Amino acid sequence: QVSLVVNVASECGYTDSHYKALQQLQRDLGPYHFNVLAFPCNQFGQQEPDTNKEIESFARKTYGASFPMFSKITVSGAGAIPAFKYLIASTGEEPTWNFWKYLVGPNGKVVKAWDSTVSVEEIRPHVTELVRKIILKKKDEL
Repeated sequence: QVSLVVNVASECGYTDSHYKALQQLQRDLGPYHFNVLAFPCNQFGQQEPDTNKEIESFARKTYGASFPMFSKITVSGAGAIPAFKYLIASTGEEPTWNFWKYLVGPNGKVVKAWDSTVSVEEIRPHVTELVRKIILKKKDEL
């Protein structure tokens, strides 16, 4: 499975555009070969102050988010969770704001990272290509 790992925040200037686009990507490509993996983070600008339950409720009710939402975490610095330490070590790219995106291939290797200013629409071709390769490989195996 292909994953797009994103540190999300409910009160960020990027929230609306990113959540809408992430859900559209999930709807178009998931959940068999692809998933958005959302990690709420209050590290940047204190823009994710609510509880895990409130954050998930906001994303599901406001944007119809159907992708997995994890507990609130730290994504950079000494307190970063191991998953983000791995993403950072693999790419040399450490989140400096909300909505950093890491594309992880089916082999668990990180393909690429993008910062908050890069839209999900700009990333879509990279995701689609990886998903296409999985589908073609499965087709060949049939």
